[in-house]
Amino acid sequence: MAEEQVGKVVKFFAKPQVAAIEVTKGEIKKGDTIRIVGHTTDFTMEITSMEIDNQKVERASLGQFVGIKVPERVREGDEVFRISD
Repeated sequence: MAEEQVGKVVKFFAKPQVAAIEVTKGEIKKGDTIRIVGHTTDFTMEITSMEIDNQKVERASLGQFVGIKVPERVREGDEVFRISD
């Protein structure tokens, strides 16, 4: 399985447990499997929900900021990789 860096975490919201991610390469879409890696972070998840400006979206492309529900805490600066078969 190949990994391609597609973004980075810019903020984490604890109560809704949402990561704000800046897409820095290509695009990410609902259903993609991503890996979030940082100093104390390393987990893989499938994107089940994405929002831009509180509106549900199916995909986010280069330069956009998207909110993604995550299963655990992430930190500013963590890197986001898309996993492909």
